[in-house]
Amino acid sequence: MSNTHLPVVRGKLTARRMLSDLTWLRVGGPADHLFQPADLDDLSGFLAALPRDVAVFPMGVGSNLIVRDGGLRAVVIRLGRGFNGIEISGGHVIAGAAALDAHVARKAADAGLDLTFLRTIPGSIGGAVRMNAGCYGSYTADHFVSAQAVTRAGEIVTLTAGDLNFRYRQSDLAEGAVIVSAVFAPPRAAPEDLHARMAAQLAKRDDTQPTRDRSAGSTFRNPAGFSSTGQADDVHDLKAWKVIDDAGMRGARLGGAQMSPKHSNFLINAQDATAADLENLGEEVRKKVYDSSGITLEWEIMRIGDFLDGPDAEA
Repeated sequence: MSNTHLPVVRGKLTARRMLSDLTWLRVGGPADHLFQPADLDDLSGFLAALPRDVAVFPMGVGSNLIVRDGGLRAVVIRLGRGFNGIEISGGHVIAGAAALDAHVARKAADAGLDLTFLRTIPGSIGGAVRMNAGCYGSYTADHFVSAQAVTRAGEIVTLTAGDLNFRYRQSDLAEGAVIVSAVFAPPRAAPEDLHARMAAQLAKRDDTQPTRDRSAGSTFRNPAGFSSTGQADDVHDLKAWKVIDDAGMRGARLGGAQMSPKHSNFLINAQDATAADLENLGEEVRKKVYDSSGITLEWEIMRIGDFLDGPDAEA
């Protein structure tokens, strides 16, 4: 696929762009193209004119992602300036999809609005909506009002919670659609209390998680998932790290990949790991956990792209 077959853009369009330096794990081969749109109209026009047989993959800051070593046969869309604004209006927080979760939490707290659960979540708002990110018993869905997105056909649409059908760590965003902003309605609280809570959360995170290592956050979803009432069950005793420990896989290594000795549900690039090292170690952990407990862990990290010996669509 060459640039001559793609629409003219005002933003930046790069062919055969390596993705390894765009992910927190620092692995992955090239995308056919990387598109960084100048603004909403640039993105909409590009998707409308892009041939329908060209795949599209929206990518945030790469904090929850393994790009396989063979790369990605798609146009990767990465939002930046122009999509990272944060506004406070009438008790609502309006955040661009490229705004970092931590920045949104801090600016909301300044205004006395409680999105503190976002403070320790790596990534950006687009990913938080897409994956219904959450911690400390709060989820994106709990505060979500609406999102603006651009469909694969280039149409600018507004999505409700019903459209997205939020579930534990997932939603029903249409294939190739790109979230560009979201609106939240958080509860009110004293700014000083919110900032104190976030400081405590950060201290706890740094004490219990390998924040100085190359990781992609939690590797596997907690087996608890959703309760029978459909509510998020984030306080269940059964945690992914516990069943990984019970299977004897804390600190396990494969090539340059390792399950963190500090927190066994963190897969880290310990020493020049390939994407295959990381994914294969994760699959070994899943096998050992199943053999040990009968529990099938589900990946929380998204895995995309081709293995070096050929394409694979699993993600």
